[in-house]
Amino acid sequence: MKKKTNYITPSGYEKLTTEHDELLLKERPEILKVIQWAAGNGDRSENADYLYGKKRLREIDRRMRFLKKQIDNAHIVNPELIESQVVMFGATITIVDEEENERTYCIVGVDEIDTTKNWISLHSPIGKSLMGNEEGDVVTIHTPGGIKEFEIISITYQKIY
Repeated sequence: MKKKTNYITPSGYEKLTTEHDELLLKERPEILKVIQWAAGNGDRSENADYLYGKKRLREIDRRMRFLKKQIDNAHIVNPELIESQVVMFGATITIVDEEENERTYCIVGVDEIDTTKNWISLHSPIGKSLMGNEEGDVVTIHTPGGIKEFEIISITYQKIY
């Protein structure tokens, strides 16, 4: 099976590893203690602490496997080191539509998407449409409101927090 590269910024990578370590070193051992305590209380079939603990342990293990896979496939890209006039991973792009409405987006990895900050995935429809273009280019983007054209007015590469 082919490994899928997980493009990610340094801060995104740090968040993934921090979450993985938190689950492995703190939350999982705490849940194991609860399960052991609950198992010692007798009948496990009606023991809510035991049943919830086992369920939560499965959730933690599933999340840790996912995080481990994302970390193992990570390709860290530091936007501050990129010097390009073309939209690539890590770019902060400002676009304007026909009504002169400006929007600014950061192209990030799938693990870093945050719509409140306008951080979009390079695999999103908007991200795909912007990739490879330069300042002054007009791009067509399929939006929920229909097909719209936007002009790229600036491309920068800066630290993404």
